[in-house]
Parts: sequence; structure tokens; C-alpha cells
Amino acid sequence: MSVPAPPRDASPPGQPKKAATAAWIGSALEYYDFFIYGSAAALIFPEVFFDESDPATATLLSLATFGVAYAARPLGALFLGHIGDRLGRKKIMVFTLMLMGLSTFLIGCLPTRDQVGTLAPVLLVLCRVLQGVSAAGEQASANSMTLEHAPPHRRGFFTSFTLSGTQGGQLLATLVFIPVAALPEEHLLSWGWRVPFWLSVAVAVVGYVIRRKLDETPAFAQQTATEGVVKLPLVVLVREHWADVLRVVAGALIASVSTIFTVWALAYATSDTVGMSRSSMLWVGALANVVALAAIPLWAALSDRVGRRPVFLIGAVGSAVTMFLYLWAISTGNYALTLLLGVLAFGVVYSAANGVWPSFYGEMFPTRVRLSGVAIGTQIGFAVAGFAVTFAARIAGPDGDDWSAVALFTAALCVPPVIAALSARETHRVPAERLGTRAVREDAAQPEKVTA
Repeated sequence: MSVPAPPRDASPPGQPKKAATAAWIGSALEYYDFFIYGSAAALIFPEVFFDESDPATATLLSLATFGVAYAARPLGALFLGHIGDRLGRKKIMVFTLMLMGLSTFLIGCLPTRDQVGTLAPVLLVLCRVLQGVSAAGEQASANSMTLEHAPPHRRGFFTSFTLSGTQGGQLLATLVFIPVAALPEEHLLSWGWRVPFWLSVAVAVVGYVIRRKLDETPAFAQQTATEGVVKLPLVVLVREHWADVLRVVAGALIASVSTIFTVWALAYATSDTVGMSRSSMLWVGALANVVALAAIPLWAALSDRVGRRPVFLIGAVGSAVTMFLYLWAISTGNYALTLLLGVLAFGVVYSAANGVWPSFYGEMFPTRVRLSGVAIGTQIGFAVAGFAVTFAARIAGPDGDDWSAVALFTAALCVPPVIAALSARETHRVPAERLGTRAVREDAAQPEKVTA
């Protein structure tokens, strides 16, 4: 009896776990850098970089700088996606980590408004743009790396480690900010807020050591050796995969749930209107992220059994409902209720969509344009999600307390992801070499051909 040959793009034993571990640790370290900015934008920067005489406007401008990185991400995705599909996933993963570490460290060194006037927020925005460029290539390259190393029928589980790492970075950022936020006001606003940003140097060094030892994926190596790399991935995407790029853009709007939860809700809960303490609200985010660390791989493993679409839909529809409940809980001033619903909304329900999108989006594209397709599609959607915080601050009214309007706005942003999932093909059992091919698109109406 002959032994069946392994899939032509199969990874050597141990490589899937190594790639997933490197993706988790690298993403956690990189997104630690990215998310400490969100906490600082909500709690510190309005007083340090903007005009304190108008607190509402200062908060609005500070939250807008949070969104600037998301505006820069589509441009970064065009460049880094192109490089990643031509030179490989590993090079992008190393480059993005080093760029994020440098830009974050520089934020911690910036002079304040009292020291240099309006130059301070200008420098802040420039550093935030560099963070956005880095983040544009991080998830797409890590997702492509893990997807192309993953064993058949477990692609959802292995690719979810990138998003688990992102949540781990968010948790680390929150835990670092809890003791910082508890410092006396004088120390907090003078030097305390800088410490989390300075720690990015250690973050970058650790991440570099981990990622430089990764092997390039067999799928990319085979693509290079046989058909060759695509000279202009963007042209191929527009010509052959435009519909899937649009689906990814629409699906990526689900990230609005994350930005509203981590930034606007934090600012609202600690405002004079509600009056919760900074430390207590940071603990809500921390506990929600602890739960998400367990929930994300579980949801992703479920998608390997029942499909990407149903799990993603649970996350998108459920988030529209639970975010309404979470913001209502904050408005009551009941901390126990806020904690419970925050963990449910962000830790459990949102994790369904968050855990499955790396495989769901990546499986829409073939190897030759996968990194570009995921990077460009997600970063355009994430750009909208980044500025959702600014829109929410506007919608909340002059006093910043119209939480129901923000909840409805968040629910509306969950509608495009639902439409994207309903219109997408189910790919969880499609062989890796057929992903994103014309044959799969033609067979979409006949599931038995795809899953055979």
C-alpha cells in the first residue's frame, strides 16, 4: 500500500507551531507599542499635548491623533504588501517590528505643548503615522506566514495566533498603564506617561531575535520557484480579485468595535459625567483581554469544523448588540455591571469575528497576492475603524454623554461585515493550493466540489 504524498505546500514538522508562536509573540510585542498610544490618547495626551483650557476639544483632538495611524495604514499596506509578495513574508515581519519600536520610543521622548507649543502635537502625529505604517504590514505578513505553514483543516486555529498575540499586546499595554495611571498627577503628566513608550526598545529587541529565525513559507518558496512572483500585485488584485478586496474592506469595519471599546468608552467612563476611576476601567480592558486570549483560538478552532462564515457572523451580529449593553452599563455608573458586560462584549463575542478573520480573509486570495490582498483590504477598513473614535466623540454631543448615539453608530458599522460574510465563499475545507483560484470561485455555488 503506497503512502499518500503530502500536499505540495506542506511545511516540515514543527514549522507550523514555530510560525504560530513567532506570530503570537511578535504581534503581542508590536501591538503593545500600538495600543499604549490608545490609553495615553484617552487619559494623558489631552493635557500634555493640547490646550487644557478647552478639555472637550483637547480630548477630541487627542482621539483624532489615535485615528491618524489608521489613515496611514492603507498607504503602508500598498508598499509593504507589494514588498511582501515579492520578497517574502519574513522580511516584512522583521521590518515592521523594528519600525514600530523606533516610532514608539520617540513618542516617549517628545517635548510637551508647554515646552515647544504647537510643534508638540505635530511631532506626535508624525510618530503616530510611522506606527500606522508599521501596523499596516504586521498582521497581514504574520497571517500569511501562519496560514501558509498551517496543516490542512487547522488553518483557522493556527492563524488565530496572530490575533491572540494582538490581544496579548493590548493586555500588556493595559497592565503597564494601570500603575502608571495610579501615579500622582504631577508625576504622571511629567514623566510617568513616558515609561511605557520607552519600554518599546526592549520590545523591539526581543521581537527581532524571535522573528529573524523564522523560515520562509513553503508556499511562497514554491511560488517563487515555479510561476515566479508577481511584479505588480496591486494590478493583479484589481483585475482578478477586486470583489474579495471589497469584502475584506467591509469585513474589516468590525474593528470599530475594538477602537470604540478601548478608546472612546474608556474616555467616556472616566469623564466627569460618569466619574469612574482610570485604574478601574483599565482593569475592565485587562480582564476582557484575558478572556479573549482563550476565546480567540476556541472560536477559530470551531471555524475549522463548521466554517468561517457562521463564526464571523456570530461575532459581527453579537457585537452590535453587546456593545449597546456595555455602553449602557457605563452610563449607569455601575462598575460590576460594566465589568461583566465589558468582558462579554469584547472578551467573548467580539473574539468570534476577531479570531476567524485572519483565515477567512487570507483564504480569499492565492499565494502570489495574499499578503497584498489582506493588507490593503484590512487597512482600508481599519482606517475607518480608527476614525470611528473621532466620529463617536462628535456624535456623543457637546457634553460627550450621548452613549446611545455611539452605540447605534457602532451597530451600523457592524452591518457591512455581516454583508461581506454572507456574500463570501466558504473556504475552510478548500485545499491550500486552490485558495483564491478561479476554480474555487466557479465552484462556490456547489459546496460539494469545494469540500471534496
